[in-house]
Amino acid sequence: MQRPALSAIAELLKPITWFPPMWAFACGVVASGLPAQGRWPLIIAGVLLAGPFVCATSQAVNDWFDRHVDAINEPHRPIPSGRMPGRWGLGIAIVWTLLSLLLATSLGVTALLAAGVGLLLAWAYSAPPMRLKRNGWWGNSACALCYEGLAWLTGAAVMSLGDWPEARSVGLALLYSAGAHGIMTLNDFKSIEGDRRMGIASLPVQLGVQGAARVACLAMAVPQAVVVGLLLHWQTPLHAAIVATLLAVQLLLMRRFLADPLARATWYSANGVLLYVLGMLASALALRSLAVGVTS
Repeated sequence: MQRPALSAIAELLKPITWFPPMWAFACGVVASGLPAQGRWPLIIAGVLLAGPFVCATSQAVNDWFDRHVDAINEPHRPIPSGRMPGRWGLGIAIVWTLLSLLLATSLGVTALLAAGVGLLLAWAYSAPPMRLKRNGWWGNSACALCYEGLAWLTGAAVMSLGDWPEARSVGLALLYSAGAHGIMTLNDFKSIEGDRRMGIASLPVQLGVQGAARVACLAMAVPQAVVVGLLLHWQTPLHAAIVATLLAVQLLLMRRFLADPLARATWYSANGVLLYVLGMLASALALRSLAVGVTS
């Protein structure tokens, strides 16, 4: 059987999508408040697990089970274009799943459990019979939890050598996961036609372009507002001010996005999401300052 080129395999694994979970993992590391000294091998392994392994697996799984949709929306992708022949796409998805679990075993039980849940969500999102992506509410929730919350919690767990993260870190991880639902919705604007024809009820298909855009903005803004309130409650006003400022700029960008969502979804993904993840880091730094204050 013809083998795919390495470039086709790399395109299947979509390196550009690895950044969000790697960033979230790093935020979990920072939020733990623990020193990196002596833990660098674990941190590096965890970053690799979050991005080039678990996230890459999810991309391979999605491309295989979305090959018919991609033939409409993105016919240049490796599988519908024929550059990934036969069942190579499925084989790579399975191998990457096993490699991810193997790497996760080196990071402790908690990290292995988090990786296992993330991989289950990746398969459940794309593969039948569950195929959560058939409904934008469930599918985007699964992706958001996998990309942001689980990656954050894994980073914190790795730093504590397997202990479950403290409640404030769990709370922020879940809030930023809720906000990431809006980020996932932004990604659905580019595939409306194929989703509609293949019976995938993404939010732009269910609610229309304008309705889905409003939901995406609310999903991103409300959790950040809650984060600001929590940071003030935890007496970290500087970090609260940073997150509030980043949110205020996002709200200005959202106004422009809502004026023409279909044309500006990619633009807002590039600009608004950057501000969103910077707020994640500011929140993680707030927890770190609290942890350092306690230990000192």
